[in-house]
This record gives sequence, structure tokens and C-alpha cells, in this order.
Amino acid sequence: MNWGAILAPYAQVVEELKVKLKGMRIQFEYESRHSPIEFITGRVKPVQSILEKAERKQIPLNKIEEIQDIAGVRVVCPFVEDIYMVVDMIRERKDLKIVAEKDYIEKNKESGYRSYHIIVEYPVETIHGMKEVLAEIQIRTLAMNFWATNEHSLNYKYKGSIPEKIKARLKMAAEAAFMLDEEMSKIRDEVQEAQRLFYQK
Repeated sequence: MNWGAILAPYAQVVEELKVKLKGMRIQFEYESRHSPIEFITGRVKPVQSILEKAERKQIPLNKIEEIQDIAGVRVVCPFVEDIYMVVDMIRERKDLKIVAEKDYIEKNKESGYRSYHIIVEYPVETIHGMKEVLAEIQIRTLAMNFWATNEHSLNYKYKGSIPEKIKARLKMAAEAAFMLDEEMSKIRDEVQEAQRLFYQK
């Protein structure tokens, strides 16, 4: 299989979505308004991870376009409320189509994982014409991102079987991250006012 050719449209989608979402962030700054977006990252799933997921979900290699998160973009927000602002803004966009939404904030995973996932269908121009590509947009707070990044590393280290003692610690850390988000939400207005004053300078 020519993975370079297969994954090229996915890489293009990631770059285009990053540019568009960063554009949203800049518009808030131009208007001296609180931006619900702290930063944006993106990646194309490594080939090995694609193969493992295809095997796990019993997806034949000639149908890997059914895997929804080969192209992935992450939007990190300062506050929980900002996540839903970003979700609403994505829903209003005319340049992509939402296929599915999963709210792991209202109902977090058993592990403690919290994030909002949107699966979108994004049209990309290729040398062979227009192609609709699936991409996953994850939206989460800084605290959620810190937790999820570390949990992902541990899952990789232990090949998905994290020892119970570390799992228990991770759950406690997830609760702490949740409490941090809750407390920061209570002083959100104060923080935003401080940021406005800073930008006005």
C-alpha cells in the first residue's frame, strides 16, 4: 500500500482545519474579546496505529476511510464553558458537515477521560478531484488535556493494560482536574476581565 498517497488528503485536512480554527481565535483577539481557544494541535494517525485500529474494529484495509480519527485536530480551551462555545461555532460552519458528536464531559469515560469529540466530513481538493474526508475534532480544557496526554502515554507504555494501582491514581487525578476546572469556572469572569485589560494595553 502506498501510505504516503493514502494519507496525503488527511494531512491536508489537518492543516486546513488548524488554519481555520486558528483564524477563529485571532478574530476574538482582534475584537479584544476573550478567546474560547487557547491553542490548537493536529496530527495524522501513524500507520501502525491505523493498522492496529483496523484489526481491532475488523475494518478491511481497502475501507480504512471508515476509521473516523485518522485525521485529528485538538482544540484546547481555558474553561469548560468555552468548549461548548467552540462546539456551537463548529456547528454553524458551512465548510464542513458534522457526522457525530460524543460528549465525554457530561458523561466521562470509566477511566476518568473527559473531552468533547466531533466527527466531521471535510471536503478536500486533491489532484484526483474533490474527496470527502472524515476527521475528529477533540475539544477539551487545559486540565483535561494534561490528564489525557499522560493517560495516553501510560496506555502506550503498558499496551492498554495499565496496572490497577496506577489506574486508581489516574482516577484521582481525573477528579482533581475536574475540580480545578470547576473552581476556575467560578472565577472565569474575573480572569476574562483581566485578559481584556491586558489586551487593551
